[in-house]
Amino acid sequence: MTQVDRTMTATYGAIGDRRGGWKDTAQRYALLPLRLFLGVTFIYAGLDKLMDEAFMAASGTGSVGELMNAVRGSSAVPGLVDLALKNPEGFGYAIALGELAVGIGTLIGLLARLAALGGALISLSLWLTVSWATEPYYYGNDLIYLMAWLPLVLAGASVFSVDAAFADRRRRMR
Repeated sequence: MTQVDRTMTATYGAIGDRRGGWKDTAQRYALLPLRLFLGVTFIYAGLDKLMDEAFMAASGTGSVGELMNAVRGSSAVPGLVDLALKNPEGFGYAIALGELAVGIGTLIGLLARLAALGGALISLSLWLTVSWATEPYYYGNDLIYLMAWLPLVLAGASVFSVDAAFADRRRRMR
């Protein structure tokens, strides 16, 4: 067996081997649709905020400042909203750039667990502030995003990712 064959067998299982069959392949690729969805969605959300001059303003219709003022009374963590209100434009840029970084990291699988943790933290902060008062709770999309990030925090990006390429390279060098 050549080195390539050994690497392929270790990575994908032997052809016809039950451990390398369709169930293992399905498990290996199971989180890929979630990773693609969250990556593209967070890239879009970050770019959408960065390109929206009204959102990046401290006040006015559609601004991050107006949003934070509107949710101040219903937030689970009003101190977090108060912190955002000290510099609404800075907070808007922090959220937008954070979403962009998380989305890119998730989409290409670079530091995927860290990117997913960032996505979970963004979603948690938005749930505790912006969508906390949503009734019933399952209408609040930030909670759903938080739950969607958790499998990627735990599992990372196993296929089609920079992390997997680096891991494969380290394995081959040993």
